[in-house]
Amino acid sequence: MEATVDIERYADQGRCVAHIDGRVVFVRFALPGERVRIELDEPTNRNDRFWTGEVVEVLEPSPDRVEPLWPLAAPLAMGGGAGGADLIHVSLEGQERWKEATLKDVMKRLGHVDLDDVPVYAMPGDEQAHGLHWRTRIEMVTDDEGRPSMRRRGTHVRVPIDTMPLATRAVLEVAEMNGVWDGNLPENAQIRIAVPEPRVDAEQIADPEALRKAIGRNYAIMVDGKVRHGSRALKETIMVDGKPFEYTVDAGGFWQMHREAPMVLPQYVIDQIRETPGDRAPRNGRNLVIWDLYSGSGLFTLPLATLLDDRAKLVSIEGAKDAVANARRNLRNAGIHTVQALCGDVLHTLDKDIDPQRAHPDIVVLDPPRAGAKAKVCHKIANSGAPIVVYIACDPASLARDTATLTEHGYRIHSIAAFDIYPQTHHVETVALMSRVKD
Repeated sequence: MEATVDIERYADQGRCVAHIDGRVVFVRFALPGERVRIELDEPTNRNDRFWTGEVVEVLEPSPDRVEPLWPLAAPLAMGGGAGGADLIHVSLEGQERWKEATLKDVMKRLGHVDLDDVPVYAMPGDEQAHGLHWRTRIEMVTDDEGRPSMRRRGTHVRVPIDTMPLATRAVLEVAEMNGVWDGNLPENAQIRIAVPEPRVDAEQIADPEALRKAIGRNYAIMVDGKVRHGSRALKETIMVDGKPFEYTVDAGGFWQMHREAPMVLPQYVIDQIRETPGDRAPRNGRNLVIWDLYSGSGLFTLPLATLLDDRAKLVSIEGAKDAVANARRNLRNAGIHTVQALCGDVLHTLDKDIDPQRAHPDIVVLDPPRAGAKAKVCHKIANSGAPIVVYIACDPASLARDTATLTEHGYRIHSIAAFDIYPQTHHVETVALMSRVKD
């Protein structure tokens, strides 16, 4: 079924809102203010609370509309449908406006917080790359002939691909030199390519031979979870405050995906903590105590331990055993011995395993998974009496729900900013610093 509709506003998941006979329709590949012809997803039922659909023709375009740089990710009617870049039809400036608007909306609806402005920061180099070449990790599935492919939306058809425009130049170089695009892989297999960004200049990135030399063996091509080429243990290097930090990370584990995010986010967190007004001095004459929750391989732990107070006592908590083992290794290699790196569920670990000398933090930093920290962990943070909470979120809805819980315990947002570390998609990273204003 097709219909002509006027697009009213942004919605979630990269969609916009229209109405047909009073019923809400969530439309993919649209923009507010546009008049478009859409095809509704089947089946549709008169009793459905809402319908979904996709643009098949743009009759009156928005100024923010652009020609998709990756046609395979465009609407089905325009030869696309592979997914992975649901804002490919939007200019980079338009994407930033979209993300600010949706963040403010969800924080108001779920977090009960009215935000006047939320800055959305682009990552260095993304404008020049037109929002492409940022992913240091990509995942694909092979088709029946062992070729990398992506499933076309709404079908079981797998479309073979011979490149991935969102992948970094280093990822593409590794795929090329190992013949990934040629196929010859197991059929119906999960493929993961992980390549730490070489911290070299633009000329070396542009020169295939120099780029391969900079990459060396520091990469992994995994097939169904097993390393086929490269190494399972990868080396990541970042700079914060002009100081280098080195990490060993698991090729199959979590690491910030954007090539610049592992540097930009820790730097911002450190800067925001330093700039927060009020009394942040350690209480009762002791050294600074910091909790780093959902700490992974220690991305934030190492800079927090050395740049805020080299005598600070830290507790880091992470549930993934491999990540904790790497975090402990990274701390040892950095000569940091003031961190209690714990492995376990965050809530249960806060209940029973915290050293009494570290039980009342001055600062809590948390970077939870997409589902958020949830109410019980937020209660634990509030009950600890921490004056400052820095929440790093990859999902605005989870941030909003947890903000509502912390607000009930007397916290208020002191600063909030969004980081466009997922260009061409609706996803956005948000960092909110909250301070306690009452007991």
